[in-house]
Amino acid sequence: LAETNRAPFDLTEGESELVSGFNVEYAAGPFALLFLAEYTNILLMNTLSCILFMSPGDLQHQEMFPTNLMMKTTLLTISFLWVRASYPRFRYDQLMHLLWKHFLPLTLAMCMWHISLPTSMSITPPT
Repeated sequence: LAETNRAPFDLTEGESELVSGFNVEYAAGPFALLFLAEYTNILLMNTLSCILFMSPGDLQHQEMFPTNLMMKTTLLTISFLWVRASYPRFRYDQLMHLLWKHFLPLTLAMCMWHISLPTSMSITPPT
């Protein structure tokens, strides 16, 4: 969500501040292409997330892969747009607090759990 540089993580440029930054130098056509490229980036990130984490492919039903991929990508895109519309933009200090105090410890704990789980499960007897 934060990699697409859109609200609520658009720290570099807000849509309402069009008189500053790189948006001033574009006319109507290149400006529209810029926003189309940003929304294409959103769709690409959602498609990659769907392929990597939501497994749209099934070994028994390979013919349903495109349908499952599109349905799950659409679901991710709708949830992405819902989050964008629901939450306000973070200030930089709030974003750093969120990342360093919440997301980093959670990520480290999940990595430690993922690494230590096979080791701890290898010593338990099978049932």
